[in-house]
Amino acid sequence: MLNKLMRKKSMESDISLTEQIANVKSRQIPAHVAIIMDGNGRWAKKRNLPRIAGHHEGMKTVRKIARIANDIGIKVLTLYAFSTENWKRPKLEIDFLMKLPGEFLNTYLSELIEENVKVEMIGNVNLLPEHTKQAIQKAIEATKHNDGMILNFAMNYGSRLEIIQCMQALAEKTANGDLNWEDINEDVVNSHLMTAHLPEPDLLIRTSGEVRLSNFMLWQLAYAEFSFTDVLWPDFDEQCLLNVLQDFQSRSRRFGNVEGEGVE
Repeated sequence: MLNKLMRKKSMESDISLTEQIANVKSRQIPAHVAIIMDGNGRWAKKRNLPRIAGHHEGMKTVRKIARIANDIGIKVLTLYAFSTENWKRPKLEIDFLMKLPGEFLNTYLSELIEENVKVEMIGNVNLLPEHTKQAIQKAIEATKHNDGMILNFAMNYGSRLEIIQCMQALAEKTANGDLNWEDINEDVVNSHLMTAHLPEPDLLIRTSGEVRLSNFMLWQLAYAEFSFTDVLWPDFDEQCLLNVLQDFQSRSRRFGNVEGEGVE
């Protein structure tokens, strides 16, 4: 259904982007959108370019999507930038990926500050190279007082590891007598996840035609709406996001309640 919507560009050519944004803003907007940014390598391969060229082009897409998401009024945009499994990739590619946060944030940090965007990160920061950590920490510090959209990078993030660390913390508290096992519920688990201070995602988008979660926010996505598209991440533009949001707004979210109607 979504891919059909994305093929309607010729029909929508007489509707300006500004008008579409206004239409989306007039309806229920997802508070938290999470994106698995997939397809950078395939984008480069189609053009006979090295994979790193695709990652660099994908960085430009991050800026475009973050800008329009902020304009629309999305509260949190979480981007799956580097997974715990990505360390298995070739060293040259990993080294380039570790440089991208610094390049992106050094280039666009002043713009993020001006747009009142707050930069955050989930994931295990300790295993990141020092230059990557410094770039991320600099952006977090520089934007910590901003109260607009949270641009949340999932960096060296894996949901299974996150859940294991949560279980370990709960087990330690139980062993120390600080927590009764009978009191462990969803709220307690949520409070021990890396996203404890964030609303759960309303919408997950994955680009490039893949239809799996790849160890991304397995707990948090329990009631999210999913949207999969064949569009490769470097080609995912403002129109693509608007199409996804319009599709989201047409759905009926029930959260397990058969009688539920509308976007809640």
